[in-house]
Parts: sequence; C-alpha cells; structure tokens
Amino acid sequence: MTRTKLWVAAVVVLGLFFLGLVVSRGVLFLVQPEPAAKGIGAAFLVIGAVGAWTMWREIVFGFASQRLAAILEKEGGLPEDTLPRTPGGRIVRSAADEQFARYQAEAEAAPEDWRVWYRLSLAYDAAGDRRRARRAARTAISLEKSGAEGRVG
Repeated sequence: MTRTKLWVAAVVVLGLFFLGLVVSRGVLFLVQPEPAAKGIGAAFLVIGAVGAWTMWREIVFGFASQRLAAILEKEGGLPEDTLPRTPGGRIVRSAADEQFARYQAEAEAAPEDWRVWYRLSLAYDAAGDRRRARRAARTAISLEKSGAEGRVG
C-alpha cells in the first residue's frame, strides 16, 4: 500500500470517527424535550449527512481516477513526469505551463476522448490549478463511463 493510500485510509477512518460522534450527539439532542435541543440535534444530523455524502463522493472519485490512471498506464498513455523541480521538490511552474498547452490542445482536438481529459487533469495539477484538475478528471470519468473511447485508428 502506498504512502498516499495510507494517508487516505487514515483520513477516512478519522472522518468516520467524527461522523459517528456527530450522529450520536445529534440523536442525544433529538431525544431531549426542549425544541432548541431538537433543532440542534437535527442540525447535527444534517451536518453528518452532508459530511458522509462528501466523503463518499471523494472516495468514489479517488477510485475512479485511480482506475483511469491504471488503464492509461497499461496502455502506455500516461505522460512521463519529466518536469524540472525546485530543490524543495515542487514542479517548476513555467515548465508545467509549457507542457499544459500541449495537453489543452489535445483536449480541444478530441473533446470526447476521456484519455486526453485525464492527461489534461494531470497537466492542470502540475500547473497548480487543482480546481480545474478535478473538473477535467471528472469529465474524463464521465466520458469513460458513457463509453466514449476516443481511439484513433
């Protein structure tokens, strides 16, 4: 198990622990006779439901992203990590921006190909734009689920 997977597992376990606390406290408040306590209990349950839904959505996203990465790796379609790094290990932004233009052009040329969208998500991530990286990855996941193959030849 990789280090990242161990951290994700730890965060999920911690999240489940806190979710259990929120739900149990919500139930304790709900059984109280005071209307204010019932309101607080209901709010705790709503917060718990939103937290559970968010955690579930992130877990599904992670597994789907990992599945697409494995497919691309097997096909030899993952880009090589050749970007220069700072002494601290961060990717040099100007180099990532140069590489990004190539992947953006590929996505514009083949908008129904989940593979180019996944590579674009990696380029966004390397360039430091996590919000757009996640959006591009979600597009790739959606296209792959819908059966858009985008294979040439």
